Amino acid sequence: MKLADIAKAAGVSQGTASNVFSRPDVVRKEVRERVLAIAKEMGYRGPDVKGRLLRAGRVNAVGVATMEPIGYFFEDPWARSLMAAIGNVCDTTGMGLSLVSGLNREKLAWNINSAVVDGYILLCVGAEEELVRLTRERKLPFIAISMRTQDPTVPQIHIDNQGAAYAAAKHLTELGHRQFAILGIGMRDVSLLSPTPEEVEASMKVAIRDRAYGYWQALAEAGIDREAVPIRTIPGSKRDVEAALDALLALPQPPTALLAMSDRVALWAMEALEERGLSVPDDLSIVGFDGVPEAAICTPGLTTLAQPFDDIARVAVASVTGGGGVFTEPLAVPLVVRGSTAQPSGRC
Repeated sequence: MKLADIAKAAGVSQGTASNVFSRPDVVRKEVRERVLAIAKEMGYRGPDVKGRLLRAGRVNAVGVATMEPIGYFFEDPWARSLMAAIGNVCDTTGMGLSLVSGLNREKLAWNINSAVVDGYILLCVGAEEELVRLTRERKLPFIAISMRTQDPTVPQIHIDNQGAAYAAAKHLTELGHRQFAILGIGMRDVSLLSPTPEEVEASMKVAIRDRAYGYWQALAEAGIDREAVPIRTIPGSKRDVEAALDALLALPQPPTALLAMSDRVALWAMEALEERGLSVPDDLSIVGFDGVPEAAICTPGLTTLAQPFDDIARVAVASVTGGGGVFTEPLAVPLVVRGSTAQPSGRC
């Protein structure tokens, strides 16, 4: 059934029939009601909106794609904060937003190819090569966030991971801490729960390496060898954090300061320490990484590196819609000092 069939049955031009569905205010009420009644009788639901938008060459919507489940956009604090910032930019510019999950690999190509969007923001937290390949095949503008590698052929937004991590460790050494531990994230290519510095350096994810480099640089300036700083990999749950803390607290010289590579891990650590009767920052100081809203409202407030979510979102949306080009300079990540860090008390 085509619009032309409805127009013919209603005795109006195809343009008038089209206006009934797209610009009803310009059609006389009696004509509009006659066309709609005939359309209903003939089982016509209206023009193909997707086809009309694609023919226009622009749909005024941005897609955000990841290999994680849809729930990731709402459950992970980093992703949720970034999505809120992207949503605010879209609201301001009057654009739509479409979420695409690649969790079902069999339908990934269909999901990428069928979304009605002008371009993609890729949250590369897993299997990014496939996301990039499929997006390139669709021939739409795209930009990647949190890629594991610094592939110069892929437009990416970078943050200054190394500089931010350096500031975190420097803050703690200036407070007088000398016993440290690192709680790492995103190291899916590192199979060991207690990787060595060399194994961290071999990690495929550049953000993890850069954060470790930043920590080690500041610690080295304070005379602390990186080999003396235990690293615990956190695959992705509070139980992993609890197991890591139990192992660290059992060391002959337990840490007085924890450098967490995400706020989520840091917040889990604070909960786990409280459950074990330990106090933050009296027993352990903790610095997170991300600057999610939860870091500001927990007790004590979490000292963290605040990712510039608003700037990331603005640049990402502008890039995929053609208004901002590709941003190549790393964005600064300032240190926000709160109550989770203090001078070591020697109680732990």
